[in-house]
Amino acid sequence: MDIKEKVDAIVEKYKKDRGFLVSILQDIQAEYNYLPKEALCRVSEDLNIPTCQVYGVATFYRAFSLIPRGKHLIQVCMGTACHVRGAPRVLEAIERNLKIKAGGTTPDLEYTLSTVNCLGACALGPVVVFDQEYHGQMNMFKVEKLFEGAKEAQK
Repeated sequence: MDIKEKVDAIVEKYKKDRGFLVSILQDIQAEYNYLPKEALCRVSEDLNIPTCQVYGVATFYRAFSLIPRGKHLIQVCMGTACHVRGAPRVLEAIERNLKIKAGGTTPDLEYTLSTVNCLGACALGPVVVFDQEYHGQMNMFKVEKLFEGAKEAQK
């Protein structure tokens, strides 16, 4: 099934209702791990709304990405509580492990690393979210175990 057919099916699932634009974009991102330009243009056509409006929504929410992201998303909280408890060192350990900087994606599209201002789990700081799973009281040693666990799960 090509991209147009997949997007058409997603839009049809929401009965071509413009009010579900965010949900439609979420489903497209779940399918491709980002929002391809061709998909956004097709959504514009299917919903009969300007492409700039679709892009406006896609760029307004930080959860959406217009560039390919890795299969595994890693977020490091850099809020005040996490920062003072060692989040910068945790971030550095993850960057070393993945050989990318925050905001980057590994060349094999396996991992995307980002920072967030607050995850709302301050008592657990520093916090790392790995594929939507929260890991609290992180340190450099726990980072190694986090990746060992991820590699074991992939086998």
